[in-house]
Amino acid sequence: MFIASEKKRDNIAEYLLYMWQIEDMIRAYDLDLDRINAEIISKYTNLTDEQRKQLYEWYESLIDMMRREGVEKQGHLQLNKNVIIALDDLHRRLLADEKFAKYSAEFYRTLPYIVELRAKAGDQKTGEIETCLNALYGILMLRLKGKEITKETMDAIRQISSFIAMLSYYYKKDYNNELFNHED
Repeated sequence: MFIASEKKRDNIAEYLLYMWQIEDMIRAYDLDLDRINAEIISKYTNLTDEQRKQLYEWYESLIDMMRREGVEKQGHLQLNKNVIIALDDLHRRLLADEKFAKYSAEFYRTLPYIVELRAKAGDQKTGEIETCLNALYGILMLRLKGKEITKETMDAIRQISSFIAMLSYYYKKDYNNELFNHED
């Protein structure tokens, strides 16, 4: 919760990847709040009782949302889908504004990788931004599992990461009402 708040404020892509990790972690604990409390929350020894209570309630609310939204086994919470919708909207606005030619160029450098990833997705096709985020999350999971990653994949991930970093930068400026008021 505390990490999520900081990431949401500083880097929206990192926030989203973190929240997807939290969703998967909750699933790994079978949406069992007692286990999460015993094995995760209790390990935070530097928290006050009030902070620990807030963290417990945060996990409790996420579990409740996952159940109500039917994403106990897979998928993402609506609050996370809303972030993707906002990023998609910003992406379209940036592409449409000639002031953001550097952004458009970065996107078009990334597009071949997006096309390739979408071709491999089969029936699970997603939008351009979600495809990029899925790729970044997939690499994160491969690294956590200690899997080998090919040079070609890492080249693609570097480009995707650069593009998503630029989008995240613009998202933060837009969130602070600084994007379309100042030229970057």
